[in-house]
Amino acid sequence: MTEDFPEYVDVDYRDGEGESPDDYPSLDHKIKKAVEVTKKGLEEYRNPAVMWTGGKDSTLTLYFILEVADEYDLEVPPAVFLDHFQHFPELMEFVERWADRWDLDVVYARNDDVGALADEPGDEIQVEDLDDHNQRHVKEILEYDEDSFPFLLDTYVGNHLLKTVPLNDAIEEHGIDGIISGVRWDEQDARADETFFSPRHDPDIYPPHDRVQPILQFAEPDVWEAFWSYVVPDTVEAYPDDGYVPQDADDLPEGVEKEDVPVSPKYFAGFRSLGSEVSTDKSADEPAWLQDMENTTERSGRAQDKEDLMERLRDLGYM
Repeated sequence: MTEDFPEYVDVDYRDGEGESPDDYPSLDHKIKKAVEVTKKGLEEYRNPAVMWTGGKDSTLTLYFILEVADEYDLEVPPAVFLDHFQHFPELMEFVERWADRWDLDVVYARNDDVGALADEPGDEIQVEDLDDHNQRHVKEILEYDEDSFPFLLDTYVGNHLLKTVPLNDAIEEHGIDGIISGVRWDEQDARADETFFSPRHDPDIYPPHDRVQPILQFAEPDVWEAFWSYVVPDTVEAYPDDGYVPQDADDLPEGVEKEDVPVSPKYFAGFRSLGSEVSTDKSADEPAWLQDMENTTERSGRAQDKEDLMERLRDLGYM
């Protein structure tokens, strides 16, 4: 990390304060703001990176980065992928395929110390078997006083060690000063007060850096409208540019296969949010973009949200 950070960064940390998706009444308004924030982020930070999960929000964010970098002759930053060892196999294949197609430099952030102590999700890990770095997080930062914890994401300790710790370690190792992420105001209560440029400067909690959040203003339906109107047509040569929305995986235009489309196959299968293979359920049988987004909860299938962990995890440096 550059020693004079954040003095060299000229951003407005209040940008977006008190706002909601309703303050951006059309998709054009939302896209214009996303481009503005993305461009500012790529220009202001000396060593930015994009958080990419393979999910719709981070892929939309990555799309804006690719488009803005091309338009303004800016460098595409590396992508940080948090590998918590419990991803859907289809998601890993999706990330690897599109990283290759988009020629991305991907940093796979993993907590190998924790991963090596379990054979499968649910295994009990003894705290005393962790290295000093992870024991410090468990005992001093989380103040966890049990002797063991399960190898699962939907627990406070498991989620912190498998996501937050490797993220912060990657930020420190690679000297990242700006993490560009795809969080949204409407996605979760813990994110409703975020701003487009959000400081994370307390060295006692995380390596000092900023979060750059270009799609805060997108609601879930806006994300899918952007995908079928822009992301997919701009990415897939054979895809029509009239906003064609497939009704299922067999309803793609002639000459287009599911693997050609930068949309995770789990969304076709009815998942609306992608978490852990063992703690995330699909919401319905129809594709995510055809489900009732107005009257149902997007992240209801994710166990970590059911336990209301997000606020505490975000305080420790998670997204």
